[in-house]
Formats: sequence, structure tokens, C-alpha cells
Amino acid sequence: MSELKQTFNSSLGKKLIMALTGLFLCVFLIVHLGGNLLLFSNDNGYSFNMYANFLTHFPPIEVIAYILYLCIIVHAIYAYILTTNNRHARPVDYAVHTQSPVSFSSKNMGLLGSILLVFIVIHMGDFWYKYKFTHDVGYKEYRTNLLTNETTVADFTPPTHDFEHSQSYDGNTEIVRVKDLHTRIANSFSIWWYVLIYVISMVALSFHLKHGFQSAFHTFGWVHRKYKPIYEFIGTWLFAVIIPLGFAAMPIVYFFQSLNK
Repeated sequence: MSELKQTFNSSLGKKLIMALTGLFLCVFLIVHLGGNLLLFSNDNGYSFNMYANFLTHFPPIEVIAYILYLCIIVHAIYAYILTTNNRHARPVDYAVHTQSPVSFSSKNMGLLGSILLVFIVIHMGDFWYKYKFTHDVGYKEYRTNLLTNETTVADFTPPTHDFEHSQSYDGNTEIVRVKDLHTRIANSFSIWWYVLIYVISMVALSFHLKHGFQSAFHTFGWVHRKYKPIYEFIGTWLFAVIIPLGFAAMPIVYFFQSLNK
């Protein structure tokens, strides 16, 4: 037990914790992007609102969510510890610098991570916190004719403050009443400075993931030429390009849609 504790208290152990929590967060981003793409469904927010309701009421998902929050906190704390330790180990800059190229990402991981941490606080405060713990998010009622599959939507006022969601039937009509996070997001994405913050944060995410994803495998010692091109390709195209672009597209599209209303 003492050897295990000593290992994780070492610099390598801290880097392993960073790598494991970082890769968990990478997996989360893939799933999160897939769910958020429901924002592009042309169904008055029905699919996305049902998705948000599922995430906050399915116990296994809620357990995973708290593991996610823990990983974010641990990742941030250990990043700070490693950065501080490195600076204390070398308080004076090198007199002579090597000519080996150092990427912008690797030199600025602390700055990029700080930008993302601030963004996460803003993002969760505006959506997750207000969805779960306030009455700022309204409700929608969706009535679907099960014979024609046509759906109508209207605002809904819940009978009590503790109302969450309901599903009932009136003949051949399914009636779903659910919190309307979709409208909350659409309103936020109609504000130009909010969209700008979001897009800048996704640029920071791109650079952060490009270096971080590959560094995790270096920490594990997986630097063999057989595997290195694979995770470098995934790190560059999936995590540094596709995922940030996917997230950035949402506020941009919603902002321009708001200009036409």
C-alpha cells in the first residue's frame, strides 16, 4: 500500500493520474458531442429536451456524472501541482535553449486549461445548474398523434414547483411535458459575446486536446512507431478538429438563426 501511495505521489504517478482522468474526459467529450448534436434536430427541441431529461433522471448516468465532476477537479488540481513543481524545480530559465521544436500547445497547456476551467464554470452555471436547481428553465408540452406521427408544441406551466416531467396518453395522442433546456440554450446562443466566449473556448479545447491526448500515451510509454501514428492521427483529427468544430458549430448556427427571427 505504501509503495502504491509512493508511486502516485511521485511525478510519474501524478502524470499517470493526469493521463487517466484526461482520457476519461476525452471519452466524455465524444458522448457529449453526440448528445448535443440533437440540437440540430428540426423538432422544436423535443429530442434534445428528452435527452436532457434522461441524463438527469437515469441513476447510472447521474453516477457517471459525479465521476466526471471528480475527474475534472482532480485533473485541474494535479495540473496545477505539476506546473508548480516544475517551476520550483527550475526557477531560473535555461541559459541556452535547445533547438528542438516545442508546439504552442505544449508551452501553453496551463493557460489553455485555465481558459477551459473558466468556460466549464460558466457553461455548467448557465445550463446544468439552472436546469437542476432553479426555476429559470421553462417547460414545453409535446402532443404527438401516434397515427400520423405529427407533433405539436406549446409552452406549459407546471401545477407545482417540484414538477419534473410527465408522459401520458389521451386516446391516440401521446402527451409529454418536460423542461425546455433547448429554449434556454437558444436564448444564450443568441448573445454575441456568449457565442464569442464559447468559440474561443473551443479553440483552446482544440489546442489542449491535441497535445494532451498524445501526451497521455507518452506517459503510458506507448511510443512505439507502430502505435504512435495511430493515436497522433486520432488526437489531431478527432480531438483537435472534429470535436471542437462540432461544439463550436452549435452556438454559431443558433446565433445566425436568431438574426433571422
